[in-house]
Parts: sequence; structure tokens; C-alpha cells
Amino acid sequence: MSSYGKFAYVYDELMADMPYPDWISFAETAWCKYGKPVTVAELGCGTGSITIPLAGSGYHMTGIDLSSDMLSVAQRKMEEHPQGRRFLREGSVRWIRQNMKEWELPELVDSVISFCDCLNYVLEEDDIRAVFASTFAGLKQGGTFLFDVHHPNTLIRYEEEQPFILDEPSVSYIWTCEMDVPRREIEHHLSIFAREEGRSDVYRRFEETHIQRAYDPQWMKDELLKAGFSDVKTYADFEWIEADDDAERLFYIAIK
Repeated sequence: MSSYGKFAYVYDELMADMPYPDWISFAETAWCKYGKPVTVAELGCGTGSITIPLAGSGYHMTGIDLSSDMLSVAQRKMEEHPQGRRFLREGSVRWIRQNMKEWELPELVDSVISFCDCLNYVLEEDDIRAVFASTFAGLKQGGTFLFDVHHPNTLIRYEEEQPFILDEPSVSYIWTCEMDVPRREIEHHLSIFAREEGRSDVYRRFEETHIQRAYDPQWMKDELLKAGFSDVKTYADFEWIEADDDAERLFYIAIK
């Protein structure tokens, strides 16, 4: 998994169209069905675009990420949030730099979430197993693990539909992909042009490479059960419908 770096500071601009409200809505609906939590940990929290709104709704949130740059941006966003003073006063949001393969908190939590295809950045089967094991260990009995991943067919479509181009006043990119079909693994190459802060005519260019791997959906379900989860359900594309091979995103709900 990449620890990001410069990318963290343009991430929110590049991801402005991401459906964060849909992920939050999916989590809220799942919790209404399977038990409303008080404490929630988010694996791969990035810049806090899901952690912070959930804290605003009253959940006690722990954002976990491998990138110190991402967590720095998240901390700043939290402090600038309209409820930032409350978060700081109540300690209802905390940021922890950990690898999701071996994350651990001093106390068990009611729910764990990991959205925005974070688990696709875990590139080996044993490491997926490690994420599942750490999550099972970190949950209270009856707790929920909610996450989404790209369907393997989605990565194939990425390669077929490339290149992707973004051209905005403050940031632009050229994004190409290279697919390793046997491993269901894709390498994303991004050339990013970001405007210098305080300058309207100076841009800096930097390169990013991100690798994602998709896993067989049934294998994922089987590994969750092997990790100890008692019930696993799979849904498609933010909808409460059973996932099939037409799904772009697979949503898992695992119950401890």
C-alpha cells in the first residue's frame, strides 16, 4: 500500500466527486439493521471525509491510516469543521497511524468500517487474512465490519476505458492503467499537475503509482467466515440487492 505523500494534499480536490454521502448512508442503514454503534473505527480513513461527518452525527470515531500526511490533512479538516471544538473537547475523534493488517486499539469497538475500496490496496491474500483477523479481534461481540471493494471486473473495465483525464483550474491529471489479469491486479499511473498555493500561473508536477488487487467475491466471504465472523452478507453498488458479476462495487457486512 502506498503511504501517499504529496498526493495527500491534493487528494480532496481530486476526489471531490466521490460519493461519500452514499457510503455514510450505507453504514447508517446497516447499523439500523444490525445494531447501532457508539464507537467506530475506520480503516484507511484518508483525509477524514467519512470519519468527520460520522463524528458530527454523534459517533465516537477512530480514524486509522498508514499515511501521516493523510492524517495531518484529516486533523486540519477536523479542527476547521463547525463542530471541531466539540470534537476536541469531547475527544470524540482521534487519528492513529497504523497498518490495517495489524491495527489494534486499547479497547474493543462496536463497528469497523473501511470504504472507498481501501482493501483493494492490500495486495496479498495472507494480508487480507491479517486485516480480517485484526478486525475480528478488535470488535466487540455482535459488532459489525462494513467494507467495500472493487469487483474484479471493475479493474478490467478500468484498463479498457483508460486513459482518464481531469482538467480543473487548480489541479489536473493524466491517469493510465496496466492490468495483470491472472492476479486481478492493476497498476495506476498518475501524472498530477497541482497549482502552487498563492500562485495562479505556477504548477508543480508529480507522479503517483497506486496498485490495487481484486479478489474472488466468494473467497472473500469464505475468509471472513474462517476469521470467525458468524454471518456475512454481500450487496452491490450502495444498494440492498444481492451482488452478482454485474456489480461494480461489492459491499460486505460481517457480524462477529
